[in-house]
Amino acid sequence: MDARVSENPFGRSISADDIVDTLGFFDSWEDRYKYIIDLGKELPAMPDELKTEDRLIRGCQSQVWLETEQNGDSFEFQADSDAFIVKGLLGVILAAYNNKSGGEILEFDIEQYFEQLDLLRHLSPTRGNGLRAMVQRIREIAGA
Repeated sequence: MDARVSENPFGRSISADDIVDTLGFFDSWEDRYKYIIDLGKELPAMPDELKTEDRLIRGCQSQVWLETEQNGDSFEFQADSDAFIVKGLLGVILAAYNNKSGGEILEFDIEQYFEQLDLLRHLSPTRGNGLRAMVQRIREIAGA
C-alpha cells in the first residue's frame, strides 16, 4: 500500500461529522472558504506519475485526479487537484467516503451532507458540477 494513502486523515481522523461541526462555527462564507482551503492542505500530495489521463475526473472545471485502492472491504482514495479550493472540496468528499466499504459509500446520503454544509449554494455552477462528478466517480467505483 502506498504510504501516502494511509497518511490520508480524511475518513480517519477527519470525518464528515467533524467537517459539519467545524463549518458550523463560522459565521461568514469567507471564513468557511478559508477552512475548506485549509482542509485541502491536509491531503497528502499525489505523485506526478499517478496524475494520468485515466485517473482524471471528467466534468470538473479544474484538473482532478483520483486513485483508488481496495483494502479488504474498504476503499482508500488518493486525490489531488491543481486548484486550492478543489483540493479542499476533495477533503470534504473524502471525509465522507474514504476508508469505507462500497455499501457504506452507496448508503451515505451525500445530498444531505452537502445540505448540512450549505455548500452547493455557495459554489459556482461549474464547481458544483465538478463536485457531483467527483461523487459520481467514487460511487461508480464503490458499486463496481
